[in-house]
Parts: sequence; structure tokens; C-alpha cells
Amino acid sequence: MRTWRRIGSLLLVLAVGSGAVQGQEKVVEVPPGLRPLPVPGENPLTAAKVALGKQLYFDPRLSVDNSISCASCHDPKLGWSNGEATAAGVGGQRGARSAPSIINAAYHRFQFWDGRASSLEEQALGPIANPIEMALPIDEAVKKIAAIEGYARQFQEVFGEPVNEVNLAKAIASFERTVLSGDAPYDRYKAGDTDALSERAVRGMKLFFGKANCSACHSGFNFTDNAFHNLGVGMDKEDPDVGREAISGLKGDRGAFKTPSLREIARTAPYMHDGSLPTLEDVIEYYNKGGTPNPWLDEEIFQLNLTAEEKADLVIFLKEGLSSEQYPDIEPPELPQ
Repeated sequence: MRTWRRIGSLLLVLAVGSGAVQGQEKVVEVPPGLRPLPVPGENPLTAAKVALGKQLYFDPRLSVDNSISCASCHDPKLGWSNGEATAAGVGGQRGARSAPSIINAAYHRFQFWDGRASSLEEQALGPIANPIEMALPIDEAVKKIAAIEGYARQFQEVFGEPVNEVNLAKAIASFERTVLSGDAPYDRYKAGDTDALSERAVRGMKLFFGKANCSACHSGFNFTDNAFHNLGVGMDKEDPDVGREAISGLKGDRGAFKTPSLREIARTAPYMHDGSLPTLEDVIEYYNKGGTPNPWLDEEIFQLNLTAEEKADLVIFLKEGLSSEQYPDIEPPELPQ
């Protein structure tokens, strides 16, 4: 069943078993291994709102030329990323950063690699208006969606008002909030099932939390500290991406980017904020050498001196231990006309 607990402006969705509390609508089951799902009090989850957001998420009509949807860069078949180094936009345009997976994004304290959005609602409209992504100004997006009879009817039913910027963001964010991955072999092992991980994965897990120091940043149930770190990636370029510094204005944040969750990490290649590392093996080797030296390199980055076997075991843990059989492979819905 599901219970709801209000803390400040948040509603926390607690999933227990498979039923629903009397008088409450069942919307999403939170997988084992995850914490209660944080939901803004001003945007409670309903099945109808999530269904509306799902349609919008997969609808290329939210781009200026009807060619790009949210799912184009955050594809369920590709780890909710796009399988490419950088995000693609209308007219073949390319951004400078990779498309981060939205799996478990509901738990992130910040959205985007530089953390410029503090909620899914704030994040949802950014790619739509971005001139190198979907390139559709939000006021035009509202008019375009409102002119589609099926959408106009649903927005009235869900929000009690016509399409506007606020409820457009709320609908998309509500769907994204339900893209969850938990109940991985690591979770079952931690819960007492000693057969959930292979012997090599167990060795890799011990390295992850020990010698390899991965858990210094990839910590907690979602394997992220929700903070920003300079790993040296791209800092040897002539004009490096300054990352978080552009948002915070702090020189100490130069070249720092958000720590991503590692859940379903095996599905989201290539890696790093610029997609510069093709495989997990490349990622481990990069950390093993101590990143790329620069004046702002994070103190947690140093040479690890892992053996070839240790590096292989660590990769096995990431691939085997954090990949769930209940992966959220969501199919595109029929779109309103």
C-alpha cells in the first residue's frame, strides 16, 4: 500500500507492498532500495497528470520543427540518455554536454550538469526553449499545445484551467518523477541475499566503498552526493567548460559538474559531462590515473594504483550490481490529436 507524509512543502510517497491507502490514488511504486519519493506539495502526483506528462515527454511537437522530443535525448532504450557524446537539437545542432539520464532524477537536489535548476518543474521547460535543443519559445509552446484538442481537454481535466507555462512544466515533471530504478542486485545483497552478487561483483563492491574511493562522491541510496566536483575532464582544453562556476560565480567551482547517480550506469554510455569516455573501463582508467591535473582538481581525485584485476572487478560491480531487472523501459504513448 502507499502512504503519504507531508514535510514542509513536500509530499513523500512511501510504497509498502502493492496496494494503496484508502482515498489515495496509486500512481507509482517506489522500488526497494530507494527512499520515499519526494513530491512537491504544490504539484501532487495523479495518474492523469503523469499520463499527460508522458505524452508531452514523447511529443516532438514541443520542438520548433516537430523533430525533437524530450525522449530524443532522454530515450528509455538508451538509459534515458541518447547513447551519444552530446545532446542533439533541431537542425542537427549539437550542445557541448552529454544528455544526463533522468533515472531517479526526482531525488536530485539540482538538475542539469551545472545545477542551474533546483527542481524537475524548473528543469522541464529549459530544453524546449533552448535554441540549440528544441528551440521553441515557451509562449509558443503553450499556444501550440493548447491548439491540439486532445491536450486542451486533458489540461482542463487535470488542472482545471487551460494550458499555461506552469502546468506544462508540472505535467512533464510529474512524469519524469516516476522514472525510477531500484531493487538492483546490490540492494538485494545489502538486504541479506548473499547470492544476489557474484564473487567478482562483491570484490568490486568492496573496492567501490574502499580503495577506489568511489563512494566519496557516489554515496547514499542513489549513489550521488548531489554535489559538484572537478575531475579534470576537459580542463586541458584551450577554452574549458567552467561548469558550476557559471551558475555560482565562485572560482572554486571552476570545472565542477554534478555527480550523477550510478544506477543503471551500464546503460548510459558514453560518460562524463562531455561524453568523452566511451566505456566504463575508460572511466575507471581515468580515475585510476588521478584525473587531469588542474588548479581546481577535487581533493578526492588522486592516483588509485588499482591492478588490472581490481579495475575489472570494479566494472563488474557497476554493471552487475547497479542494473535492475525492473528497469523502467517505458514505451511511447499514443499522442493526442
